[in-house]
Amino acid sequence: MTADPLQIVEARQWMLRMPFNTEMEWASGRRSGATRLVVRLITADGTVGWGETICLLDAIPAVLERVVLPIALTKTVDQAEALHRHVLGAGYYHHKRAAVMAICAVEMAMWDAFGRACGQPLHRLWGGRWREKAEMAAYILAADPAAAAEAARAYLARGHRSFKVKIGMSEATDIALVRAVREVIGPDLPLRADVNGAWTPGTAKRMLERLRRFDLQYIEQPLELDDLAGHALLRRSQPVPIALDETAYTLSDIANIVRAEAADVILLDPHEAGGLWQVVKQAAICEGVGIPVTLHSGGELGLSQAAYLHLAAAIPNMTIAIDTEYAHLSGDIVTERFALQDGCFAVPTGPGLGVTVEAALLERYAVDRIEGAYLDERRPGWFPVKPAY
Repeated sequence: MTADPLQIVEARQWMLRMPFNTEMEWASGRRSGATRLVVRLITADGTVGWGETICLLDAIPAVLERVVLPIALTKTVDQAEALHRHVLGAGYYHHKRAAVMAICAVEMAMWDAFGRACGQPLHRLWGGRWREKAEMAAYILAADPAAAAEAARAYLARGHRSFKVKIGMSEATDIALVRAVREVIGPDLPLRADVNGAWTPGTAKRMLERLRRFDLQYIEQPLELDDLAGHALLRRSQPVPIALDETAYTLSDIANIVRAEAADVILLDPHEAGGLWQVVKQAAICEGVGIPVTLHSGGELGLSQAAYLHLAAAIPNMTIAIDTEYAHLSGDIVTERFALQDGCFAVPTGPGLGVTVEAALLERYAVDRIEGAYLDERRPGWFPVKPAY
């Protein structure tokens, strides 16, 4: 019997660490770089596909190596749905958050290889191109208001027209950080703030009343991630739109948010959903009830950044500027870095993801351990508590 040309016959992974240009400060600690997992698949006919995922915790590479890659070697690259369900069926329906990030690297590589085999960019496999470029939000991660203002000026000069600021580090700085950025960008450009679940319900009420005058596009994850009822109540009791991110990993999470009427905006992420196809399905649920979506950022290299742009191209209700930490990265693993034009990245048009990996860079940035995702080495014994205040 002749082998299916799309059968996966070889799989390899790399753990990479890409340093940031400057350290990031947020409610869960301090980050000096992004650790990512990259996967390369080869099919029976020699087609190569590349994928990438976020790598914050030690469970992710273990699940990738021991579960996801062996299952992938039983699939053809057009079986993204089967891969996802097979991994969950192997017992990881009990531990979805341990599995989804590992699944994504392989699932993305499957789509890349399938697109290359078809000679088509990914967005053409998901319903066609709805938009040719995607607006990117400037991502400001600084605990000091003066530093946040300086970053906002730099982003504004580069052409960004949407802005996001991390808050939730202390009650004393929450208002000051938002004020500093708003004063730089003016009253009309969209500004959002991310709390990362640091507030109690009472603090959220007080803070949102104080933040009302800054006309936030939305407040992201104001409460602890499991508090759907609290987010629903907060959404009904005040005018600032509520966005959920850490609450919104899987397809089931999205369904529960919609049932609870807990969000005005939802941030999706293929790494946290278990793949690109899962995000397409998540967005469709949101579209059916009129909820706009955008994408969460966790330090995407060129492979994931390209995947984000294909998703933005194909999903009509992805109408809000995408989060991006791309400007914070000191380098990339693809041959040509994405360039901002009028606050946007252009959607790739080549087959698959439409980008080319430079093999030498994989070895240059290869590491064997995760570091700097959470906590803060400058504060021994400190750890984040959610909610914090």
